[in-house]
Amino acid sequence: MSLQVEKLEKNMAKLTIEVDAQEFEAAVQKAYLKNRSRMSIPGFRKGKAPRQIIEKMYGQSIFFEDAANAIIPEAYEKEVKDCDLEIVSQPTIDVTQIEKGKNFIFTAEVALKPEVTLGDYKGIKVEKSEITVTDEEVDAEIEKTRKQNAREITVEDRAAKNGDTVNIDFDGYMDGQQFEGGKANGFDLVLGSHSFIDTFEEQIEGKNIGDEFDVNVTFPQDYQAAELAGKPAVFKCKLNKITANELPELDDEFAQDVSEFDTLAEYKEDVKKTLTESKENKARAEKEDKVVAAIIENATMDIPQPMIDTQVRQMANEFAQRLQAQGLSFDQYMQFTGMDNARFVEQLKPQALKRIQSRLVLEAVAKAENIESTDADLEEELSNIAKSYNMELDKVKELIGDEEKKQIAEDIKVKKAAKLVTDAAVEE
Repeated sequence: MSLQVEKLEKNMAKLTIEVDAQEFEAAVQKAYLKNRSRMSIPGFRKGKAPRQIIEKMYGQSIFFEDAANAIIPEAYEKEVKDCDLEIVSQPTIDVTQIEKGKNFIFTAEVALKPEVTLGDYKGIKVEKSEITVTDEEVDAEIEKTRKQNAREITVEDRAAKNGDTVNIDFDGYMDGQQFEGGKANGFDLVLGSHSFIDTFEEQIEGKNIGDEFDVNVTFPQDYQAAELAGKPAVFKCKLNKITANELPELDDEFAQDVSEFDTLAEYKEDVKKTLTESKENKARAEKEDKVVAAIIENATMDIPQPMIDTQVRQMANEFAQRLQAQGLSFDQYMQFTGMDNARFVEQLKPQALKRIQSRLVLEAVAKAENIESTDADLEEELSNIAKSYNMELDKVKELIGDEEKKQIAEDIKVKKAAKLVTDAAVEE
């Protein structure tokens, strides 16, 4: 097996990987043994036909595709592991030679990690943030806590209004015909949450338990289901139940229930302190973002498009996982928002580029400043991981391998670099 590397423009490279003919022949034989049981050849019991007979009937290349699919990942991984390239994208594979008795050759086009030339990164000027917390903000935060501790009550003596949770049955029709995905029974909907399209929720307000009524809406022009986009529809609805939240009284007893304080005044003071700390942390993060953005502006680097595409896929997967943790599938999210996959991906690209640029310049700063990650740093980070997952530290250490620890150490260096440039910034 051999590897040739051809550097291309814009931090791309073409890897040409050649696999010995004997190794490829072994892969073809494995493909034959795997697939022969599914082949019926006249004159032979099913699965018993010799390879030569099958190749004569269907052509010598009958097993080539399966052999190639088996051999490419292993060959690519081995050659990439043994070379010193920093590859930052999935490979684009192209088979260039696949013939009986000859070496198997394929190419893999990949993106390489760009070199970064730093400009000024210390003494970056940023606007100074003034941090204040108003009484109105304190009251609003306490009101959130009141709502979180509200008692749910069933409403029977009035019509539904904004803020209520209604339980409804609905059945959607377009041009007199039911459409797929437009029917549900016993569905809970918070009026005013804008979970549904158009004026669906507003048309439920004023209805009473047991009412049966029509809700008329128009789907957005950019709705992901093309057969519904821009078209009017009617939902036949029935209101089954209305529930509302009853807020607790704002007094000392409330403060004792939701905090460690005895009086409402003490609780308010603590809320103000927490809000102040939150604003300080937010200001610090915004300052860091501004500083890093300026460092990116001062630096030069050439980001290959496949690197951005890889980052977009990672961010999309992370988003889908967060949705799943909330009990929502990605397809459901797309349906509810009326967005299609192409538009979703396009929206992620600027964020992906920013994330890549930020990481690259901070890695360059860490290198320029000889920033290191110590054993103590790693121990502290592993302890934080253990706490966040409510696990024992020793168990976390068992689960995290050397490669993961290496990545954590790199992340620590990047964090240190971010702190260095943020601390060195000048507030005006």
